[in-house]
Amino acid sequence: MQDFPWENHSSVSEFILLGFSRDSRINAILFNIFFFLYVSTLVGNGLIVTLIHLDSHLHTPMYFFISVLSMLDMSYVTTTVPQMLVHLVCQKKTISYVGCVTQMCIFLVLGITEGWLFSVMAYDRYVAICHPLRYKVIMSPWLCGAMVVFCGLWGVSCSLVYTVFTMRLPYCGPNEINHFFCEVPAVLKLACADTSFNDRVNFILGFILLLVPLSFILASYIRIVAAILRIHSTQGRLKAFSTCASHITVVTMFCGPAMFMYMNPGAKASPERDKKLALFYNVISAFLNPIIYSLRNKDVKRAFLKLTGWGRVPE
Repeated sequence: MQDFPWENHSSVSEFILLGFSRDSRINAILFNIFFFLYVSTLVGNGLIVTLIHLDSHLHTPMYFFISVLSMLDMSYVTTTVPQMLVHLVCQKKTISYVGCVTQMCIFLVLGITEGWLFSVMAYDRYVAICHPLRYKVIMSPWLCGAMVVFCGLWGVSCSLVYTVFTMRLPYCGPNEINHFFCEVPAVLKLACADTSFNDRVNFILGFILLLVPLSFILASYIRIVAAILRIHSTQGRLKAFSTCASHITVVTMFCGPAMFMYMNPGAKASPERDKKLALFYNVISAFLNPIIYSLRNKDVKRAFLKLTGWGRVPE
């Protein structure tokens, strides 16, 4: 039975994910760390989504995009971390061929969608700061929804290109992936064929999926900085810079490591370095996003205190 058209080129029916260490004591420590990060990520991002849904004061384009980002982050880590936790405490560290393809595709869909969502969020800040009087007219619910749908469709289409070009290659053994999940650069190392064409495809896609949205973000912030410098109030400048600083921090944490991973030729890649980079843009950034972007925001704090009845944030 053939589930995929490229399976008849491969004799491998499953892969072994080597993870981080073969030492059970180190794995036990890593299990506790990643379990804490995973649960904290779900709680933090879930809280953000709940607060934005329940508090009408947060029904604005900026918080709509933040809620989408939080849902993407929860899905993103759930694609990889639960399996990684199981492999840290179990002897069997295998994933089926179909499971590997599925994980790779879903991971790419979510990652690409999130990368382009950052450029949409930068545009939202640009309109809010440079065209405040027309903000609600320009950033209409229809446009906000359409931009999110575009990011999702772009993520689906590009992830299929990545996945098909990777899994069309023959995999005849060995089947040990030196990674904690099925990521394109790590899987390509096992191909029983020349992967130079895939390296070129990955570089071109990396340029489109990372540098193009980063260019949009840079263009938005050039206009934003120019507008902020024209603000006469020191408090107004600080507020505008604070909002932008959060977004820039999140973008840097996510896009920087991803760029090194996907725009670097496979021959020059280091498995240990790649695992650390993947941890950063998959696990660490999703954990920190609620703290950096939302939980330190006065509006979100006010909504939280209002929901729990524990008090209120001073105006």
